[in-house]
Amino acid sequence: MRRLALTLLPACLVLAILALSGWILPAFSAPAWQADVDPWVLETVEAEGEAEFLVYLSAQADLAGADTIADKAARGAYVVEQLRATAARTQPALIAELEQMGVAYRPYWIANMIWVRGDAAAVERLAQRAGVAHLYANPRVRLELPATGPASQAATAVEPGVERIGAPDVWALGITGERVVVGGQDTGYAWEHPALKNQYRGWNGSTADHNFNWHDAIHSELTPFPDNPCGLDSPVPCDDNSHGTHTMGTILGDVGGANQIGVAPGARWIGCRNMEQGVGTPATYSECFQWFVAPTDLDGDNANPALAPDVISNSWTCTPGEGCTDRNLLLGVVENVRAAGIVVVSAAGNAGPECSTITEPPGIYDAAFTVGATDLSDTIASFSSRGPVTVDGSGRLKPDVTAPGVGVRSAVPPSGYGYKSGTSMATPHVAGLVALLLQARPDLRGNVEAIETVIRQSAVPLTSDQGCGGDGPADVPNNVYGYGRIDALAAINAAQGLQLTKQAAPESLFPGETLTFTLRVENLHQALPQTDLVLTETLPAGLTLLDATAPYDQIGGVVRWTRPQLEDGASWVVTATATVPAGASGLIVNDAYWVSSAGAGVTPGVPVAVRVGHLRYFPVLEQAP
Repeated sequence: MRRLALTLLPACLVLAILALSGWILPAFSAPAWQADVDPWVLETVEAEGEAEFLVYLSAQADLAGADTIADKAARGAYVVEQLRATAARTQPALIAELEQMGVAYRPYWIANMIWVRGDAAAVERLAQRAGVAHLYANPRVRLELPATGPASQAATAVEPGVERIGAPDVWALGITGERVVVGGQDTGYAWEHPALKNQYRGWNGSTADHNFNWHDAIHSELTPFPDNPCGLDSPVPCDDNSHGTHTMGTILGDVGGANQIGVAPGARWIGCRNMEQGVGTPATYSECFQWFVAPTDLDGDNANPALAPDVISNSWTCTPGEGCTDRNLLLGVVENVRAAGIVVVSAAGNAGPECSTITEPPGIYDAAFTVGATDLSDTIASFSSRGPVTVDGSGRLKPDVTAPGVGVRSAVPPSGYGYKSGTSMATPHVAGLVALLLQARPDLRGNVEAIETVIRQSAVPLTSDQGCGGDGPADVPNNVYGYGRIDALAAINAAQGLQLTKQAAPESLFPGETLTFTLRVENLHQALPQTDLVLTETLPAGLTLLDATAPYDQIGGVVRWTRPQLEDGASWVVTATATVPAGASGLIVNDAYWVSSAGAGVTPGVPVAVRVGHLRYFPVLEQAP
């Protein structure tokens, strides 16, 4: 001991001399590698010996080429190919190292990252490894789910929120969401609920096949609550909370007309469980997104992007306590889903009424279509989070739109109904509207920007004097309501977009004289180009075509013009000149002229009248069969 003291004395003297000489000693600093590790990870491994975290790699796929692919199936296949190729190129060496270390891991490709459960040594080793960008937290926490009202078994015909957005008016047009697939990730789904069973893609009316239609991302217990009714890796759709079943009911729930709780009762659904009894993690959210982009069988094999949904409803947020302390943690994931042509509808959150309370992914992202909640009088709900988004420094306007979210009645397991409130309840109204829109305009499938634009521009504008983000009392959009409360019928009408009118000159003539038709097609939408247009004029019997605007083709009395694209707000005018038969008598009727485009119908114009001698000539507008 005496020798140790003598050994230390000179060092102490040196420190004293340096201090007296004016030298400043450097303060202690953490190792450089710790800057690339979420503080929660460091704290947890120190306190508990190990932690769960996401190893985010520097190399991420370049998906710019997806923007040039119009077909959704081809676009999705391209995105999946690029994402998987990046992971296959950069992950094997890291995986081999993880296996050598003996730690638990699970690789992902939706963003190039790997879930790991490891100790302090593993954290340090991975943080210093070349090609690793960051280690993100993946904690297990309890989420706050929306309030639940009194349960009810009583049917109420059309649920008031569904009525409020005008969905029944769209159904009357024969548009119910048929041939559209909706994805939902939530607490799971009671697939045999009477309002959901017939719409489940895995049910054919007699047997169920859950391959490619259901995925459970809960592989280990995330909660302290025992006896989870769904267990782990459930092979069948299951809901351990009721939240998921409720949201899916609002999207498409229906029992055949007597109890219409859903916006798009003709759509089909597939689902993924991303929470255990209300507890989720960035890894479970990412895993569900990955599965939706390329659904797999129950063994996780045979990924097929052709079976991806058209829209994903996300009635959840990733809080800092879950690991999203870096708000950009899920940004790459959500952007990649959007690149695949899938609409990501997201809840704004329930942290209102103050401004800048939209603070959590995915609702803060441009790549997500964010939904606030209103009551049935179109007043913003007190709990609905407001913009602008300030947590990432963007000042981004949010929400995008609002929808009914107060006292919403929908399905609850196993076969009942109940009331819930929250932006979670508003979000599925918008997902259902996307389904209606895509039945009306199937050519928009995969065009996320166009779909979102239609919904924004057709919303009922609502104003606020709250002044969030400097909004004025007359500003639309604004950071309280976004572009306003969604309007299903207005969205369908806006998406159709074409108007055809016809004029004839002169207004009167005698048999044997020349008649000129002028047909005008207008793209009224102001947001979407119309493609592959065909304009058809069928001449009344006996009339002879003399000339027409070139280029055109004629078969008998049918004159046809084609145009590859009609831009936003543009017009297309063509003319045809014909002679009226010398012996014309009686009423000459034209009941066969129309315009069509890829997926679009026509809004009839006003018929015109031409007097032939003492007779009247009535062209009548009809939609193409």
